[in-house]
Amino acid sequence: MSLRDVFCQDRAIGILQRGLAADRAAHAYLFAGPEGVGKFKTAQEWARLLLCRRPRVEQTPSGAFADSCGSCESCALVDAGSHPDYAHVYKELLEYTREGKGKKTPIDLPIDVIREFLIEQVSTRPSHSSRKVYIVSEAEKLNANSQNALLKVLEEPPAYCTIILLCTRLEQLLATIKSRCQIVRFGPIDEKRIAAHLTAAGSGAREAAFFARLSQGSLGLACQWARLQREGVGLFETKKNLVAALADCKLCDVPNIVDQVQEAAKQIAAGWANFDKATSKSDLGRRAQRTLIQILISALYDVAIHHVAAGRPLVNADQSSEIIALARRLGPEQAIEGVRDGYEMLRWLDANVNDRLILEGLLFRLARSAIMTGSN
Repeated sequence: MSLRDVFCQDRAIGILQRGLAADRAAHAYLFAGPEGVGKFKTAQEWARLLLCRRPRVEQTPSGAFADSCGSCESCALVDAGSHPDYAHVYKELLEYTREGKGKKTPIDLPIDVIREFLIEQVSTRPSHSSRKVYIVSEAEKLNANSQNALLKVLEEPPAYCTIILLCTRLEQLLATIKSRCQIVRFGPIDEKRIAAHLTAAGSGAREAAFFARLSQGSLGLACQWARLQREGVGLFETKKNLVAALADCKLCDVPNIVDQVQEAAKQIAAGWANFDKATSKSDLGRRAQRTLIQILISALYDVAIHHVAAGRPLVNADQSSEIIALARRLGPEQAIEGVRDGYEMLRWLDANVNDRLILEGLLFRLARSAIMTGSN
């Protein structure tokens, strides 16, 4: 792979290229944008270029475009994940810290990981290339101690060091952290291009359209969901069952629906674990729960669209009859309130609040709404 192969992030890559061409590449970057839009792939390819021994420069109508050669020893070491001057720092590395053996992976990115895999390493000069490059995933999960510890390196970085922070929520970072990085923003990807990509990879047209719309511009998430479906996890069937259950939800049904969601989340998390070995089981569980909550939100969003913007494409276009049935029981205000509650649930889930309690709370509020109560 090369920088040219990064999907639909030409603006972000153009910013990087112009800085390099002007010999003003930053010592620290903050790649900001939604999950799964290409931040890590871009960071990895940018690192490979910075470490490459024989970089290629091509003249294009928009200016010089630099890329790694892909064939030198340095490029091969990056691809193999064994380059001595390249490090990917993520919270699951806690297990490999001096005091971390046997510790459960936390929600935050702990200071021990930042200290041992970044801060203590930057003072050592590169051994194979002219630079050292560190990529820090989920920078929004850096707690206050971790950010303050990292700040010293960002204030006085060695001339040979490049640090790339990947972040989905800029508001979680200290202003001093942001001010010492070049912020490069990554945007969502058009759903038609995502759907076409999924179809080319072997997904059915209905599944591809649904995953593309549900992802809200995240190619990475859509590809993961499609892979789960292709590998037999049955995510698309799970969503159909969940939307159908929501369309006919009564107060007495809520505990059973919650049981079904939790069982489905376990199966989805187990499927994810088959091809995502680096992420902790607890994080995969939260990721599966987030997916199912996003499906609930999508159904409520479709109800609101049905009421106020009829004719616009539905996320659950394959279940329009269920959406219409739910719209008979929920007015636009209740649907919009449900969407708001759903996003609040996602924030609570990130804060490690009990997933069963927050899901029951949402479903009970929907079932008690005036229109739905009339149908019960």
